[in-house]
Amino acid sequence: MSKPRLIYFDFAGSRGEECRIALHLADVDFDDVRVPTAEWPLLKPQTPFGSLPVLELPGKSPLAQSNAILVYIGRQHGLHPKNDFEAAQHEALMDYVEDLRHTVGPTLRISDETQKRAAREELAHEYLPTWGTNVENQLTDHSFVGGDTLHVVDIKLYMIVRWFASGTVDHVPPTVFDHCPRLKRVFREVGEHAGVKAWLELTAR
Repeated sequence: MSKPRLIYFDFAGSRGEECRIALHLADVDFDDVRVPTAEWPLLKPQTPFGSLPVLELPGKSPLAQSNAILVYIGRQHGLHPKNDFEAAQHEALMDYVEDLRHTVGPTLRISDETQKRAAREELAHEYLPTWGTNVENQLTDHSFVGGDTLHVVDIKLYMIVRWFASGTVDHVPPTVFDHCPRLKRVFREVGEHAGVKAWLELTAR
């Protein structure tokens, strides 16, 4: 292996896409390894924790867990605060995004339509608005979490808001975070960032 490899499923969303965007913004030449779903059962036992993404670096053991990967990239390439307390604040928000994913995740596996609708509507009316308000209260009037500079936490917030704003989560309105103008601004600013736009255009081909 002569350069880093980022291994994730073959779709442009969630944890793996966050890491891809971070590597691209860091100007890291990496292999974007996309695993077909059919191949995952064979690969899973070979990963550190039975999950993706995994970042492989020349001469190092595989690094798993999206937040650990993002923080590593951020520290190496100026995309994470140098101040320890500020870094911890960013990491708290990143963990909170994972809390959301772990809460929503079980509803993605409900096959009964009536039960799924009830579970999603409960999320839309209770959990998600509260989650958004809690994040909103941690933000300022700047473009990004840390001010005017994009960090890996902003990428993570962008991805989670994009997921719901896309309208692809059945029974959750795409406006679920419209009561959070600061969060929506971070989402907008990341989406308009030249490096992020370049990655999205590159991978859309």
